[in-house]
Amino acid sequence: MSDKKRIFSGVQPSGKLTIGNYIGSIRNWKEFQETYECIYCVVDMHAVTVRQDPAELRRRTFETLALYIASGLDPEKNTLFVQSHVPQHAQLAWVLNCYTMFGELSRMTQFKDKSRKYENNINAGLFTYPVLMAADILLYNAALVPVGVDQMQHIELARDIANRFNGTYSETFVVPEGFIPKAGAKIMSLAEPEKKMSKSDLNGNASVFILDDRDTVIRKFRRAVTDSDTAVYRSPEKPGVSNLMTIYSAFTGKTDEQIVAEFDGKGYGDFKNAVGETVADGLAPVREKFDSLMADKAYLEGVMKNGAERASFIARKTLSKVYRKVGFVGQ
Repeated sequence: MSDKKRIFSGVQPSGKLTIGNYIGSIRNWKEFQETYECIYCVVDMHAVTVRQDPAELRRRTFETLALYIASGLDPEKNTLFVQSHVPQHAQLAWVLNCYTMFGELSRMTQFKDKSRKYENNINAGLFTYPVLMAADILLYNAALVPVGVDQMQHIELARDIANRFNGTYSETFVVPEGFIPKAGAKIMSLAEPEKKMSKSDLNGNASVFILDDRDTVIRKFRRAVTDSDTAVYRSPEKPGVSNLMTIYSAFTGKTDEQIVAEFDGKGYGDFKNAVGETVADGLAPVREKFDSLMADKAYLEGVMKNGAERASFIARKTLSKVYRKVGFVGQ
């Protein structure tokens, strides 16, 4: 295998992916494919902590993989696979559960948030899925994990688990570092800019999806919440405008100073139109490539199969080492 350091990350196929998923994670992954050994997973096992329609989950698993490739990830340069196709994820997660403290899991912010949101389904998987996430990362001895800022708590837990296991049994796991991209690390809702943009938001105007058509993208930005002022500049008092500036910067590469100068003397209408058109133009080639990939299911199945084989080669070696260290009898 490669001597390059490894990167691991993944996205749940539990809903339509937003431009937040694209800007904050998927789009950035291709920057690593020449310098790191990259392993990217469709994390379908994480998705079932919330009840899923089986047919829809299968469809979105294919769609998420297609979006990885459409966003620039070359299956020849990256290991792309589906989490449930590599059983070592679940096997390692069980062992790591026994090296994770109840108190650590009970402090997880996302568990608290999801428990409020899905109060009729506060299941054990929802509580322990940060351990599965740690297993995802540690299974491949990933040195770097590209994540959104809201996932850094989970990276810290993975580091704690790795250090605890290493301290007990000698060096076993690489202790991972989280990586947050400078631009667009957290994209906020267009309707409620104090909240993160979410693929499960019930407000149809709050989130822009990667696969929205051009007219829909532009319409959603035109309806974006701003404020009573009309000047374009970044300020904690202007969360809506600040969020639009973050999105515009992510798609154009322009600095805040350049954006302020560009829209000096213009109103929010011009600014929101420009953001919408720029995002729609930026997503157009992704949507076009996605459509062609989804028309070739056999190709996607081949990518899944090849990716799972490559991932399993690494995963089996790691799990074997862990099993031996905890005292399991080998087969």
